[in-house]
Amino acid sequence: MSIQKIIRQFEPEQHNLLNILHALQNSSSGNYLSKEAMEETARYLGLTKASVYGVATYYTMFSLKPRGRFIIRICVSPVCELMKVDIIIKQIESILDIKVGETSSDRLFTLELSECLGQCQKAPSMMVNDRVYKCLGKDSIKEIIEKYRQKAKLN
Repeated sequence: MSIQKIIRQFEPEQHNLLNILHALQNSSSGNYLSKEAMEETARYLGLTKASVYGVATYYTMFSLKPRGRFIIRICVSPVCELMKVDIIIKQIESILDIKVGETSSDRLFTLELSECLGQCQKAPSMMVNDRVYKCLGKDSIKEIIEKYRQKAKLN
């Protein structure tokens, strides 16, 4: 679907900015906001390019560079830190052969950090796209990543 078609699903009102940016990013093959998408959004909503860029760079859920099909967000809140999330991060980096902020060579996974996922009672936790995983351990990490690799093969 074209950028214009996505944007026009929403009324041209400023309060729709976040919803438009999410829709654009979710429809992008690189899971990111392109310069063209942000410029079209600004034009449609009657905003400056700088204001749209400012919103896109303020929120960590948006990216201005291409990412993998599956975005892994690891919670690094104090509770997850206490529950040894650093071990989980190192394991994911090892399995995917990437560091935090990078995308795997097969373009399937991007690894990011998140300040809080609101799952303190079942720490450590992470999200893959919009699905939350709790009580993470070495075995569950391997299973989760393999599940998404298999999902990619099927689609």
